[in-house]
Amino acid sequence: MEQTKKIFKRKLDRKIATGGVILVVAVLIGSYAYWKNSSNQIYIEKGEISAPQIDLSSQNGGILETLMVKEGDIVKKNQPVAQIGDEVVRSREDGLVIGVQDKIGKIFNHGEAVVSIIKPSDLRILGTVGEDKGLKDIKVGQRVVFTADAFGSNKYQGFVDQISPSSKNKGLAFSISDKRAISDFVIKVRFSSEAYPELKNGMSAKIWVYKN
Repeated sequence: MEQTKKIFKRKLDRKIATGGVILVVAVLIGSYAYWKNSSNQIYIEKGEISAPQIDLSSQNGGILETLMVKEGDIVKKNQPVAQIGDEVVRSREDGLVIGVQDKIGKIFNHGEAVVSIIKPSDLRILGTVGEDKGLKDIKVGQRVVFTADAFGSNKYQGFVDQISPSSKNKGLAFSISDKRAISDFVIKVRFSSEAYPELKNGMSAKIWVYKN
């Protein structure tokens, strides 16, 4: 009986040892895979979904008589959006209304925006990356995966569309090691606004740029 217990214990010890080895190997493989994947990415924590704003205004100025659109409306090129004095203000592009000055009776000066629109197809993700944080490895056309804070861990696809030719804040940050100025650069990520209609102007995003 005692001999049987010893044999059983030895077998159990072998199984535990084997299981431990397998676990260690699995952890090492997982760690290597994580390291390899991470080394192939450039992470940009702060990004914003944005499109150039198009302001619609009166050529002559005057009193706002009528407002014909509201925020969130889709407008067509040449569509009337407001009347200021005797002048009808029209949209210069197809677009989405993102802002209106709805104060009927207000006097608007020449060039003062009464309605603002964007073109959804012009939406890009603007990300800021330091020159010492992988900028040299970012190239136009590289694949991008990004998330929008409003939608949690949902992942979206895009690609690097543009890298700014000059820094946005040269001289404002310094490296602790050598006190030399470190500059930030803006990259633009293109994505399909038709594929992802839930993504809106002004949303925050996180970006992963894949080197290859």
